[in-house]
Amino acid sequence: MTLPNWITFSRLLGVPFLLYGLYNPAPQARWICLTIFLIAASTDWLDGYLARKLNQISDLGKFLDPLVDKFLVLAPLMVLIELGKVPAWGVFLILARELAIAGWRVNQATISGANIWGKLKTVSQIVAIALLIAPLSSQWETASLIAFWISVALTLISGLIYLLPPKVKTVE
Repeated sequence: MTLPNWITFSRLLGVPFLLYGLYNPAPQARWICLTIFLIAASTDWLDGYLARKLNQISDLGKFLDPLVDKFLVLAPLMVLIELGKVPAWGVFLILARELAIAGWRVNQATISGANIWGKLKTVSQIVAIALLIAPLSSQWETASLIAFWISVALTLISGLIYLLPPKVKTVE
């Protein structure tokens, strides 16, 4: 297994600590959770950068990276549902898109990397989850929910773009 793939896999190690810490309402615990989440999320950029830089792009990495991203995003969102921070149906839309795209990818002859819409989706999810995890004042509640709904919208848009067939250009 390549270094970028190990980094991708290491992202999973933070998830249990993140989940455990989210149940502690103390501001210190929330700051720790935010730190764990942001470090784990930053490895998403690092593994991709190293894979390209070291010429170690692999089908395993193209498969593993989005799978680990799903765990990193969906695990805290499930806890945030339980804590009453986000509505379950919004998270369901994210989950439904992720499962649909995972199923679609399995049936493809070649595994493609993420397009710009997939990257925007991931960044918007990270921002929304970070805002929802951070122990911010109640003045940030609306901004956090707006960020969450933007991430839901980008998640659905990116899913549609993956599933819609590309337009074939004709030469006249």
